[in-house]
Amino acid sequence: ADGVRGDDTSKLKALVAKWVNREFKPDSHHDPDAKHCHGFANDACGRLLCLTKLDWNSTIIKAGIRNCTEGHIVTNLSFPTFLYEKYTTNVDNLEEGLLKGKILVQVYKTVFTSLSSAKDIEGDSDGADIIQNNRCTQRSSFGLKVKKNVTHIIKMRKVIPCSIAYIACQV
Repeated sequence: ADGVRGDDTSKLKALVAKWVNREFKPDSHHDPDAKHCHGFANDACGRLLCLTKLDWNSTIIKAGIRNCTEGHIVTNLSFPTFLYEKYTTNVDNLEEGLLKGKILVQVYKTVFTSLSSAKDIEGDSDGADIIQNNRCTQRSSFGLKVKKNVTHIIKMRKVIPCSIAYIACQV
């Protein structure tokens, strides 16, 4: 299992940086190899990791999070914006759009299906198409077996909570 996680992490490192740069077009691009510009130190990453109840555009919020001041501490109980569709939340209904963030879904599809399935995602599906699309690609048009993806190998028939948790941690 450790080897698989390591493979996923190294594969995703550059991909997530590419997607973040494409999605947010930051002034300074996210470099997956430069550790000093990861997380909250990077403006685009900080926006994705920021708590949903805080406004990352506020310089006071940014400084508070970066300095871990009271009221700005991010914990394992926080809801980062990358989990949400269009990276925004409805404060009256925190479940609305939850687990539909574009980058989250792209990473999910990359790990469990293939990179090609993650390329043109809009981030607005319910996830059911991930498994359904894979059922259709188990044989080529000539009837020959094609390379099996992770969902097929582990007999995963639907998106399950622990797989989403795994991907959220990878992001």
